[in-house]
Amino acid sequence: MPFPRGKKPTVTAGSKIPKLQTATTTENQEEGPQVKRSSSPPHGAPKKRTAFIDITNAHKVQISLPGRKKETSKKQAKKTSSTSIPEEFDIDSENSEDCYMCPEYAKEIFDYLKQREEKFVLCDYMPQQPSLNPEMRAILIDWLVEVQENFELYHETLYLAVKMTDHYLSQTPVHREMLQLVGSTAMLIASKFEERSPPCVDDFLYICDDAYKREELISTEASILQKLSFDINIPIPYRFLRRYAKCVSAGMDTLTLARYYCEMSLMEMELVSERGSLLASACLLMALVTKDLGGWSPILQFHSGYQMSDLAPVVRKLHTMLLAPPDDKLRAIRNKYSHKVFFEVASLPLVNVDILEKALSQ
Repeated sequence: MPFPRGKKPTVTAGSKIPKLQTATTTENQEEGPQVKRSSSPPHGAPKKRTAFIDITNAHKVQISLPGRKKETSKKQAKKTSSTSIPEEFDIDSENSEDCYMCPEYAKEIFDYLKQREEKFVLCDYMPQQPSLNPEMRAILIDWLVEVQENFELYHETLYLAVKMTDHYLSQTPVHREMLQLVGSTAMLIASKFEERSPPCVDDFLYICDDAYKREELISTEASILQKLSFDINIPIPYRFLRRYAKCVSAGMDTLTLARYYCEMSLMEMELVSERGSLLASACLLMALVTKDLGGWSPILQFHSGYQMSDLAPVVRKLHTMLLAPPDDKLRAIRNKYSHKVFFEVASLPLVNVDILEKALSQ
């Protein structure tokens, strides 16, 4: 069951909730249900009108504005991206009529995100954290996955929260008792950035079992934002994964398997230093090999910018991570992806290492 957002009002015994009063004024009784109110304004009052109809029907009305030349009746040529994309690698033209997909700029947007990754490169920061270790971080990530599920947040929110937590920990020593506060605060910031209706501060205090005060959470929020210089649009592997899966028209079951590998990688300290685009590519390749759907095709090489030789070391790390026996204390992701909604991909057998090496050698 999802956590309830916000506090519900309590009703004491014997108290009554006031009912809404029905409109029974003399004026309304005299008019009756059949009488229509006049739409004309009172004498001398300004005329009311809605701009919504005018705006939505603007394409039907020709308006001459001063200083603007009349457009010809010929259709304007559609704007094309400045990036030259070979026809066989074009995956966006099918969405040419969907302005929300930004087909003219999709390739440039992801190229830009890939360039921004260089600004957010991480290293193994645990030696600078005397009170923490990789196991504590893994427990925190496992808990954040539960928070994401219970609050029904987007996956992008989870990935961004993990990224912000790692960047903050790479710059600021944190005591183990305050680690959960950092993680929940990062999730709050990520929710404000990604969600349409983010949980409130009280919700995050509640999921922490009221271990922290409101002032502490707000103070930690300010500290995280200052350490990150308020630049929290960090490229995350989840966005790249969906983009690259589109290149090969991967089915939802294949994409979900890759998402499972990608989410499991969040808990691995050894993979913190990998670029999100590279990690997403490695997860997709593992899913394709597991499903026997081919390898790293030319279209994937074009859009990702990675060759098979770039992916091989990361794929091997992923395989070793997944091959390790599961920890009973870290079950959130495995339980999540064992559900029918996620095609029970967590129960699929791991691809044989010989088959994987054969695919990597191609």
